[in-house]
Formats: sequence, structure tokens, C-alpha cells
Amino acid sequence: MPECQNCGAFVTETYARVFTPRGVEDPRVCPDCQDKIRDGAEVRDARSPRDP
Repeated sequence: MPECQNCGAFVTETYARVFTPRGVEDPRVCPDCQDKIRDGAEVRDARSPRDP
């Protein structure tokens, strides 16, 4: 089962398929990473806080 590279949370195979490039099984960030976002090839802190 795929898991987030940032926090280790499990994600669905569908989420991983949509948000990762081909050949990569684990996404860099997931919906549980509220203060992290994908920025090109990097993961960075969000510039503004995310409200849950």
C-alpha cells in the first residue's frame, strides 16, 4: 500500500496514481500534510496556514 514520503500516512492507490509520476509509488506529500505543498520537484512549507 502506498504511503506519504513526508509523514508516512497511508494513501489510496488511486491518490498515488494521480499525484505521482510514472514509476513512483509513494507520493511526496498527502492530504494529511496540511502545511506542506508540492512545488515542482520539491516539497516546501505552505506560505499561508491551511485551515483544516
